[in-house]
Amino acid sequence: MTPMLTLDIKLSGWRAEKSSWAARIEVPESFTLIELHETIQRLVDFDDDHLHEFFTGRNWRDRKMTFGESAETPFELNEGEEVPLSEVFPLPKGQKLYYNFDFGDDWLFEITCHSETKQAKRSTRRAKLIHEKGRRPIQYNTLVKTMRANRPVGSDAKRALLLARALHRER
Repeated sequence: MTPMLTLDIKLSGWRAEKSSWAARIEVPESFTLIELHETIQRLVDFDDDHLHEFFTGRNWRDRKMTFGESAETPFELNEGEEVPLSEVFPLPKGQKLYYNFDFGDDWLFEITCHSETKQAKRSTRRAKLIHEKGRRPIQYNTLVKTMRANRPVGSDAKRALLLARALHRER
């Protein structure tokens, strides 16, 4: 039997005004912060191409504790992200866990853990989506994704980059 945690994840911060996406998942108590990062990336269909961090606080503006040091590149594992969720939860009363992805765009997610722990009938290492509501946030608009996939070269690449930046500023 595997102890399981039930987590509620919702878009938070200033982006929550534009989208009210939220999900409930079950994960093994031994799940690490890096595994939670990968799970959230899959849930919202992001490209996982930016730095991220986990921190706790009463709200997203009140940082009490940050897990790990920032990595030098998006390809390095942040120190402290191998911490299992069983060592993160339960948090002190009134505290929440936050996940910040892409320090330029600040995709902020609030993560709360239900107090009761369930037992899975079999050993599992995967997250299970219980339910999801709202529209998933869109990391890049379709035009930017298409341009990235087609990888324009030369002057086309410069025009594509300028167009992508202009579109990004409009959001």
